[in-house]
Amino acid sequence: MTDEPKRPEPPLTGDERTQLNGFLDFLRATVVWKCSGLTDEQARRPLVPSELTTVAGLLGHLTLVEQYWFNVVLNEQEDVWKEALEADPDAEFRVAMQTPIEQLIAAYEAECERSRKVVEAMGLDDEVPFRGDRKVNVRFVVAHMIEETGRHAGHLDLLRELTDGLTGE
Repeated sequence: MTDEPKRPEPPLTGDERTQLNGFLDFLRATVVWKCSGLTDEQARRPLVPSELTTVAGLLGHLTLVEQYWFNVVLNEQEDVWKEALEADPDAEFRVAMQTPIEQLIAAYEAECERSRKVVEAMGLDDEVPFRGDRKVNVRFVVAHMIEETGRHAGHLDLLRELTDGLTGE
């Protein structure tokens, strides 16, 4: 894969919601681009000392954090990963290592679409209960996911370059 992807450019102007969502969607599309076009073997190849820091592992992790922050925290749905993560804090990485890359990409894109719908239905100042007696608002979750997705998009950028030489923002 050498072509630049068709990613939504973050808007240069607009309200806070539009710009935050724009940056998050740009990063999400970057993640998909960096993971696309690889074989399952390439996606699972460990290229750094941590055997779980692979393209597949990171994509599994990003899918989990989308599901957790938007569906569990904001939408107050059941945490389907809770038991698995209590048994193994790296469960999402390990499951991803056994899942075809195309299936991982599809699951990530579907989770991102669910996340968009959750945010669309809420105001940035809306608060929900968080870990006991604390509260968190939608703005925090979106900002956190920009940070989380951006950090791992950087990891994916390096892993992809080490895999087949693909570079680009």
